[in-house]
Parts: sequence; C-alpha cells; structure tokens
Amino acid sequence: MAFSIEVEEWAGSVWHRFITRHAAPDFTHAQVQLSDLQRSLALLYHALGGSSAVQIQAAQPRELLLRRSLLQQIAGTCQQMPVAWCDAQNMRLPPSLAVFPHAELNRELYRWLAMLAAVSDGMRHWGRDNQRWVCELLQRYPAMRPRYQRLVEAHLRLRPAPDSLPPASAALERDLRQALREPGSVTHFAHDEHAPWPLSLWLYPAQGQGPGASSELPEEGEGSAANPNPTQRSLRKRASRIDDSSGKGGLLLFRLENLFSWSEHVQLDRCNDDSEDLDAARVAEDLDELTLSRQRTRKGGGLRLDLDLPSAEQDDLPLGEGLLLPEWDYRQAALHERHVSLQMYHPRAAEAQTLPARLAPPARQLRRQFEVLRNDRQWLRQQPQGSEPDLSAWLDFQVQRRQGKASEKGLFLEQRSTRRELACLLLADLSMSTESHLNDQQRVIDVIVDSLLLFAEALSAAGDDFALYGFSSLRRQQVRMQELKRFGQRYDDQSRGRILALRPGYYTRMGAAIRQATRLLGERPQSQRLLLLVTDGKPNDLDLYEGRYGVEDTREAVLEARRAGVLPFCITIDQEAGDYLPYMFGAGGYTLIDKPQHLPLYLPQLYRQLTRR
Repeated sequence: MAFSIEVEEWAGSVWHRFITRHAAPDFTHAQVQLSDLQRSLALLYHALGGSSAVQIQAAQPRELLLRRSLLQQIAGTCQQMPVAWCDAQNMRLPPSLAVFPHAELNRELYRWLAMLAAVSDGMRHWGRDNQRWVCELLQRYPAMRPRYQRLVEAHLRLRPAPDSLPPASAALERDLRQALREPGSVTHFAHDEHAPWPLSLWLYPAQGQGPGASSELPEEGEGSAANPNPTQRSLRKRASRIDDSSGKGGLLLFRLENLFSWSEHVQLDRCNDDSEDLDAARVAEDLDELTLSRQRTRKGGGLRLDLDLPSAEQDDLPLGEGLLLPEWDYRQAALHERHVSLQMYHPRAAEAQTLPARLAPPARQLRRQFEVLRNDRQWLRQQPQGSEPDLSAWLDFQVQRRQGKASEKGLFLEQRSTRRELACLLLADLSMSTESHLNDQQRVIDVIVDSLLLFAEALSAAGDDFALYGFSSLRRQQVRMQELKRFGQRYDDQSRGRILALRPGYYTRMGAAIRQATRLLGERPQSQRLLLLVTDGKPNDLDLYEGRYGVEDTREAVLEARRAGVLPFCITIDQEAGDYLPYMFGAGGYTLIDKPQHLPLYLPQLYRQLTRR
C-alpha cells in the first residue's frame, strides 16, 4: 500500500512538472532578474525626471481574468501574473522577465518600463494614458523609436492572433495592436469580458486601483481623483457569512483548521467608532477573506480602549503640557500647522545607576581622548607679543617693506585656551523595530543604550554642551520624546538610570522629533549646533506616515533645521538606507554602520570628526 502511494506521488510530481513547463508562456533560458538591474534602472528612472523618493521594487502577482488555453487551464497556470505599475509612492516591476526568447530583449524591456514610468502621471484611462506616455517619451527621445519598434514587433509575435479569438476578444486585440504600432491612434477600445493577454510594454493601474482583473478600460474619472473611492469599486474579496456564537458553548468549541491559519478572531463593535485615524478600507485590503456576522448589538454607554497604549499608572511620566507641531504634506505642498501632538516623558522605571561594569574600560579610554578637547589650545598669529616669533608674519612684513607697503602687524605667536562654541543633541530612535536581535546576546535597543552611555561619557569629558533624547510615536496624536539629559543639566547617575530604563515601542514619526530637536537647539547660544539622529530604519507610523509621506515630511524637517542654523546628521544601521537617506539628509548627511555592534565606540569618534575645527 505504501509503495503504491509513493508511485502515485512520484507520477503526480512528474506530471505536474511536465504540464506546467509546457503550459508556461515564458522563455526561461532567457530570464533576466530585476535584482541584477535594479541599481541601473533606478538611475535611469531618476535621470529622466522620476521622483527621487520612489524606489524600484518587485511587483507581486495579481489576478487577471485571462482567456487561457486548454493546456493552461489543465495546468492551472496564468491565473496570477506580475505586471509593471507605478504611482506617486511606488514603482513596481516584475521580479524577473522571460517574455522574449532573447535575454537582451528582456533587459531592454526593463529599461523601457523604467523610462515609461519616469514620464507617467496619474492614470485615468489605461489605454489612452499609456499611448500618451509612449508618444511623449518618443517625442522627447527620438533615438528610442527604433528600440521601441523592435520591442513592439517582438511582442506582437507572441500575442494571440485575432482570428483565433471570439469576436469581442478579437476586436479588442486589434485595437491594442494598433495602439502599440501607432501610439495615440486609438481613443475607444472594444469591450470584452476577459482581460487581453498582458501588454508587457505598458504600465498597469496601481495595485488595488483601476482595472486589473478584467479588460474593461475605464472612462475618464474612473480609478482617478475624480472617483472618491476607487478601491471600493475594484477590490474583490472572498466573503463568507457565519452565525455569531461568541460566548456560547464554552472555550473548547472551535474549528480545528483555525489552528493552521493566519487569521485571528477578534470581536469588536465598530458601530460608534468615529476615530479619524481608523482607515477601514486599508484594513480590508490586507484581508484575503471577509467574514460577516448577522449579530449587531448596541449597548447603553461604552468603553473605548486603545490597546496599544499602557494605562496612565504604567506609562512613562509626562513632563509638562504637550506641544503642537507642524507637519509637511507633500500632496498639497503645504505645511499643516498644529497638526502633530508631541509629549515629553521621563522613563517611569528610571532609578539612579552607575555605569555598567562592562562599559567601564571603553569609557575610560574615551574620556582620556576627549579630555584633550576640554582645554583646546590654539596658536593665535600676528600678535603684538607672544612666546614665539611668527615666521610667516615676519616674511610677509619683509616682502611688503621692500615693496614700500609695510604696515604694522604683530610678529609673534601666542597660545591661548579656547572654549568650544558647540551644542549637540543626540536623538535616538526607540521604535519597536529596535526590539529585534542582532545576535544571540544583543538587540538593537541594547546597542543604542550602550551608545548613549559612552557618548555621554565622552562629551562630559570634553566639556561640550549636549542633550540626549529618544523618540517614538503612535499616530500624529502620540509623538513621544524621552528626555534623558537636557541642555545645561549635569550628566550623573540619574541620567544613566534614565538611559538604562529605555524600552522599545511604537513607531517612528521622524519629522516631528527632528522639529522638536531643532527647537531645543535653537535656544542654545553656541554658534555651532549639531543634531545627531540614530535610527534603524525609515520613518513610519500607523497612519499616512508610511511610505513617501513620511520620507517627504522628514526631508522637509531636515531642510527646516538647516535653515535654522542646525547641522542634522543621521547614523543608521539599515542596510537599505542608501535608497532613501540621500534624499532626506543629502549625500553627505548620513553614514551607514555595517556592524551595528560597533556603534557604541564609533559614535563618539564620528562626533569628533564632525566637530573638528
């Protein structure tokens, strides 16, 4: 019996490999990977005017209602395919291309899609907009026309012949062929129930917007700003209706298969939820299946809870009243005043502590190095009196005397002690991503805590004016800054205890934290003011702050800091930081730490380089 089962499994696997290989339309021998061309494609996209905040990433397969061949129906393939799409925040290309039988043609297709995305704008009509972008691209760069024609001819040879299709599909196929050969010549497309075979030379609507599962091409306004909620019209979800039996039958009545699913059953009453931050549409997008219950109850009164926030008795200790700060909205190109609420805190569990014994040896070494900066002595030139002659000034005097232009100048060097006109604020990211482990012994938050301690030891030895803060956020109503050491405050065991009491949590609303740090630095009398930001990732939060919105707001906050005379500099351990930090902080405004465990010793040395005269 076991032998027959093994034979059946073997035969089934052989059949599956055979049928899927013969049903696949791709030329696997000429496959090209997006990862191999990602850097050059990004350079091409940005060089042609694409937004510098947009990153090129792999597209996920989406369901397309294609008219499949019999072999493809038997194999169950070609139901989901990755297509190229672009919007204001994203650019997605297929993770690999094997559309053409030659690898060079597939690479050329990647380059064409990147160029097309660079000139694209908001999509209102799939067919007409793609034709318009192609015309604009060919008019701007006429040398691209032969390459485009080569791609078109190669693509048309792979498309189904119109004569082999039903009348409706054939009419649509002829329109698409004409639109490819003569961009801009087709203004109205035939309608068909099934989507046309994918046009690899065109961009598709963004994920969840516009036609992606059928061939119907929307008229003006559909899937655009004219439609207030295109997602509700286009998203199709698998749904089921259940009878609500919560609270009945005890704890042991459940479905066994639920143990193997990623779904979670939570009973919530949303009837009276008027929170402006609750975006039900975005939640629904993340669900593959929506389950509805007929029970709908209303009870007198109600208790509203935010499960992400601790109670007031367990939360950190607030310091004074909260602050209302502005935030930049790139979509409206406007700064919204009093948009973000920021509250200063002290860690509740903080108790005065000495420096941990494991950090004592590197702390002693750093103090010896930075004590030299406390009594920084400089030689002043051209002084009327001093301990040594100024040979350079004497030579200048002799030359000028021979030319008859001699003037009375000091001819001595004098050494004087000078105090550094410098204030520094170190701002540490305390979001929940810092809970992740670097190795078996250390988490990111542990490295940040050690960095704050050694940094403070070094600057205390140098006598520089400095402050230490941490930040996290939970939407714009809850930006939290931990005050570890403020300006003018002595660095002591109480400050060390606050640092050692830090715990990660929440998210990273970076722009608000930078604005508050800029305000604190702006109150300092020193001429040189430095803002150091230590983080492990991109700005993000639960609301709109995810993606380009957060990047643009952070960039605007950095620009505001520079206009206020503050020098912002970012230290990150995120290996993908090169994709977004140059846009936010500038090419010379950040550094990447390859080995995060070295951050505690690297940070004081970086400070020394940044403040070198």
